Amino acid sequence: MTEKIILVSDGRSTVPAIPASLAPATGSVLDSLARPLHDLRISVTDRCNFRCVYCMPKEVFDKNYEYLPHGSLLSFEEIARVARLFIAHGVEKIRLTGGEPLLRRHLERLVEMLAKLPTASGKPLDLTLTTNGSLLARKAQSLKDAGLTRVSVSLDALDDATFKRMNDVDFAVADVLKGIDAAQQAGLGPIKVNMVVKGGLNEQEILPMARHFKDTPTILRFIEFMDVGASNGWNMRDVIPSDELRRRIHAEMPLLPADPNYNGETAQRWRYADGGGEIGFISSVTHAFCHDCSRARLSTEGQLYTCLFASRGHDLRALLRGGRSDAEISAAIGALWRVRADRYSELRTINTDGLSRSGSERRVEMSYIGG
Repeated sequence: MTEKIILVSDGRSTVPAIPASLAPATGSVLDSLARPLHDLRISVTDRCNFRCVYCMPKEVFDKNYEYLPHGSLLSFEEIARVARLFIAHGVEKIRLTGGEPLLRRHLERLVEMLAKLPTASGKPLDLTLTTNGSLLARKAQSLKDAGLTRVSVSLDALDDATFKRMNDVDFAVADVLKGIDAAQQAGLGPIKVNMVVKGGLNEQEILPMARHFKDTPTILRFIEFMDVGASNGWNMRDVIPSDELRRRIHAEMPLLPADPNYNGETAQRWRYADGGGEIGFISSVTHAFCHDCSRARLSTEGQLYTCLFASRGHDLRALLRGGRSDAEISAAIGALWRVRADRYSELRTINTDGLSRSGSERRVEMSYIGG
């Protein structure tokens, strides 16, 4: 099976209108549900060297899969320009994603460009990156030197056989752990390790993962298997609720709730009662957090998505390459955010029937806009 599922140029992406009045950015903009714009996630490539079953399953993303041509990708200069405009609207955190972002050549140059951008509030920009860890051991120090703040690493099991079933490219756990160690030594912390839990596949790894990262500076976070895109065969029966994950861990290693770091944080924070560190749960399926979602996503070719589960993007690349001024693009971004009303996960929670997602729904793939 070779089908290009990602929706790029089939009419579902529109070029944003330029408002008649070019209202300048004020450092804060609210959407229609009074949610501020705080986080920008930027995908720098649609390529990945893993074939994780919940993101880029090999049955779809096979050797014949056609990735975006390099000329379609935003250049580093274009990314930095858009980022600066988003920051003027109140963004204080930028996360670089993919695909696997470390596959983008000379990524350190982009990190250096972004790290120099001042926020509207005067706080240092929180510049982070999510990676599968495969290239992190060799890249960690150069990323830190370029200005990266910290990293999040995907790791779905400690057992090698289970992890290889998850990544489907025979990549070993030990090599990811080396990357985490290198990032720690480089000062890219606190490091967060993200484990996607899929029932019947890696749930037996929940407690071993918790034990491994307890009493370390690394923060382990469990992510419910989400219905992102159209290729991962999502079924509600494969979702293990975060409440159940927390119950299993708490029975062996008691947990206490912790306050969020900021309003709109995706993970529910908990800490070990004996002082053994922090743990988190990202519960998009069973405890939707749409009510305070403050995240925008920019695809690798410059499509703006206002929800992870969107099926329609807004073509900022057309504005960038169409000679539009910063004032015009900034006004378009502000106008798009003000009318934003996305709350897919809340509606899914209300309407879910426990069955698989309808095959007629077509949403953008996570590998295209990042998680």
